[in-house]
Amino acid sequence: MSDFALALLVASPWIIGPAITIWRVRRSHDLAETPPAAGDAPLVSVIIPARNERRNIERSVRAALDGAWRAIEVIVVDDRSTDGTAELARSAAGGDARARIVDNPELPAGWFGKPWACATGANAARGDIVCFTDADARHGRDLVARAVNALNARQLDMLTVAGRQELGSFWERIVQPHVFWMLASRYGGTESVNRSRRVEDKIANGQCIFVRRDAYVRIGGHAAVQDQVAEDVALAQRLFAAGMRTELVLGHNELTTRMYASLGEIMAGWRKNVFAGGREAMPWGRVGQMVFPALLLLVPLLTLAPLLTVVTAALIAVPTWLATGAAIGIIAQLATWVLVYRWMAAPVRYALVFPLGAVVFAIIAAQAIARGSNVEWKGRRYVTPRGGPGSSR
Repeated sequence: MSDFALALLVASPWIIGPAITIWRVRRSHDLAETPPAAGDAPLVSVIIPARNERRNIERSVRAALDGAWRAIEVIVVDDRSTDGTAELARSAAGGDARARIVDNPELPAGWFGKPWACATGANAARGDIVCFTDADARHGRDLVARAVNALNARQLDMLTVAGRQELGSFWERIVQPHVFWMLASRYGGTESVNRSRRVEDKIANGQCIFVRRDAYVRIGGHAAVQDQVAEDVALAQRLFAAGMRTELVLGHNELTTRMYASLGEIMAGWRKNVFAGGREAMPWGRVGQMVFPALLLLVPLLTLAPLLTVVTAALIAVPTWLATGAAIGIIAQLATWVLVYRWMAAPVRYALVFPLGAVVFAIIAAQAIARGSNVEWKGRRYVTPRGGPGSSR
């Protein structure tokens, strides 16, 4: 075998793997393909759990109330905030009778904060369709109207929308694409998720989940996922395991979210669930959960491997085919990251520093693995259980 052939063989993981992921992601459908529903029924209850969301709550409430679908109620569940979240939510509602602020009772033993706040909102809701959304998510004008039409046209019990991520700061643009590329590598596009018959392949985006009330009640609501850090994924898997129809759809024009605004927030946010939540969504049962820590660290290490090889080749003698293969691998990765940044509507120039994002993600993954089942978020500490969310535990 020639040196060039060996070099291509060395570079193949960074060529073939991304090509497969890109092919799977392209097989996706967008909510824009579904026209908005007409009429004034059914009532949709939009539930926004909010704990110290002063930065986000006003625009979230206003966007929800400004939608084209008028048969709506917006329920903000103030989860014992100390930053004036409830007052800002009332101000944003501007006296609109369709908006309510609900105080969340004290967190009971065995519950995580977000599932508890969602359950509180669901108990207060009157709609036949419930939309669970996040305080940092902004709804487009036709989001609800299109989602209602999609639910009815496709006879779905749950529809979850993956919108566009706002990447405003340097570190958001450096780190967030790595997380979402990892998720795309695992799950593929919307049709890979929707066509799969395996429970562990079903996911939901907690930033926007529409679910029929009767289906939600049948599985026990958020009480069924009360101790799951990735309660959105767990909810989708519970629904699918119970024989319900669930679908994921893109919604880049109808849903916008800015999850984190600083490096500290990014690290704390993903550290809380990249391991504890990801482990529970692994296929292959206990075996998958056991190997997951190694796989999680392998993602950024594989990203860095070609660059480290080239640096090593500059310091010591290595076979020509190995150095050439590593160089090809870097070029292939750069091309991939250009496509990723275009896909996420972020400045493409940040693709040039993709190794920095891999380093930060490796640190997040290592910290999350070290914490294990211990999760800390917004002043609360939890211990995640063993056993996947689709189990009957």
